[in-house]
Amino acid sequence: MFFILLISELLFNPLPGGADYLELYNPNDTVVHLDHLRLAKMSGDSIVKFYPISANDSVLPHSYIVLSSDPDYVKSNYTVPHPAQLIRVPSMPSYNDDAGIVAIFSSDTVLVDRFDYNAKMHSPLIRDLEGVALERRSFSQPTNNASNWYSAASTAGYGTPTAPNSQSHEFLFVDDDFSIDKTLFSPDGDGYDDLLDITYSLQHCDLACNITIFDSHGRLVRTLARGLLLGCSGTLVWDGTDDNRQACQRGNYIVIIDAYNEKGTRQVRRLRVSLVYR
Repeated sequence: MFFILLISELLFNPLPGGADYLELYNPNDTVVHLDHLRLAKMSGDSIVKFYPISANDSVLPHSYIVLSSDPDYVKSNYTVPHPAQLIRVPSMPSYNDDAGIVAIFSSDTVLVDRFDYNAKMHSPLIRDLEGVALERRSFSQPTNNASNWYSAASTAGYGTPTAPNSQSHEFLFVDDDFSIDKTLFSPDGDGYDDLLDITYSLQHCDLACNITIFDSHGRLVRTLARGLLLGCSGTLVWDGTDDNRQACQRGNYIVIIDAYNEKGTRQVRRLRVSLVYR
């Protein structure tokens, strides 16, 4: 089994009485199921113990998932914009406050990603590191590049679980460059809210994108665009059908816009919409 999953953010020195959290990012165009993953306690290059992730959840393409033994602590101390992407795990390795290893393996014991962290990666301007997460700055740089990590910004609450990292330098657009004209539409042919318009007005006009739509179970139902050169502005339309041109069932859907430039730098926007039949 081969897939890529990248370590994105780590809280290894929580506030007293708190819990660690580990954020992972899915750079694939396909869903990654968590039951295919295991965390590992490491001693150098040797595996000491595996920690299965006993969850039926999955990570959508170009999305984040956060693992913690105490999600309530995470929600109480950080802004969590996507609570459904915060997953409780029965147990996980104990990440030391000074240095350690984060390792993720597939169920067939293939190393997925590894991060050898050190508290010295934090900003030297922060005196008290308790409750401050380390954030990855770029997914195109190696995980174990020390310069690719930095303290989460104070303006972001010192952690951004389930959200793009505050120290990322891969931003191609701001959040409102893509928008939908409604959060609820009814493609029933009555001439009222039959179509969902996805509009964009970009600061950079040299971007291409993939636009995919997933249902609430993480299943891909429609690919609206693949490698589409966007230009500065425009509109794409979803008529509520899947890739087989069959009407989708009523429910909640996620529109994932994966934009990138010729250098390979990417940014992802996720929009939620509800489909109903009146």
